[in-house]
Amino acid sequence: MQNKKQLNKWESFMAYLGGSIFQITLDNPITSYRQLIQQYAKDSTGIMIDPKIARQEANKVFIRSPVSASLSGIVPRLLGASSKSAPKFGFLWGITALTGEKEPNMISAIGASIFSAYCINPIRMIEKQQRVELKNTGTIKSISTIIKESAKYKFKPLFRGTTPLIAHSAASATTGLVGQPKLQKIIQEKLSGNNSNNMFSLSKTSANIIASAIVSPIYVVITNPLSRLEVIMQTNSISAPRIKLLDAIKELVDDSKKFGLRGVFRGQGIGIVKAVISLTLFHEGRMFCEHLLEKN
Repeated sequence: MQNKKQLNKWESFMAYLGGSIFQITLDNPITSYRQLIQQYAKDSTGIMIDPKIARQEANKVFIRSPVSASLSGIVPRLLGASSKSAPKFGFLWGITALTGEKEPNMISAIGASIFSAYCINPIRMIEKQQRVELKNTGTIKSISTIIKESAKYKFKPLFRGTTPLIAHSAASATTGLVGQPKLQKIIQEKLSGNNSNNMFSLSKTSANIIASAIVSPIYVVITNPLSRLEVIMQTNSISAPRIKLLDAIKELVDDSKKFGLRGVFRGQGIGIVKAVISLTLFHEGRMFCEHLLEKN
């Protein structure tokens, strides 16, 4: 049996980047839907509305403009594969190399989350701003318009929400980039069928789906409130005064007082579905790229 080629850090970085592009391309509609549910937490007068109504408003947008809604934010997300994912995975594997480890660990995941946040945040801000006008006009604000608006304020609005993003990214990296692959390997080893005593035979894809399904609820419970803070801080008008982190937290607390956990965890159900799909797609794309690189 021919031994598999051991990928170097650069090849592993390229496989992760390929997996990210694969995931972004396919999961954008569900990503857009979840963010719309979170963005429509308030009505036009700024009053918190019931999560059910927010979901109905998001549904109206998708029914009225299904293509625009599904594709909203995909261009900055795909551009982010180079300006967002590349810095994150670059720091992830760079720190991994510096620590002398073969695979990313918690240190490299947290370090990558901190150092890459200032590259990632402008992309996420633009992505959310593109969906702001969908409810009222059914159109997507162009990237150039958003950049021109932010240029009037020395591009400072593009960095709104960086603090919750760092926490969000750290939770995502430690669970999705470090925890999921390790869990996947354990599942494969226990149930792979290599041992005749094993009851099941699981391929990498099957183990990937199971591992993603286990990790995703944990990840979403941690990140959903952080995602809400990002949305609150990034979806008000660029020309409006920025919403400070403390004010965003107060808004989240007010939401919980009015609607309980349903208020805090708006989009939780769809978030878990999205996380399972996104995480599975990412690692499926990553493994496919790794397979191609191993053959070269």
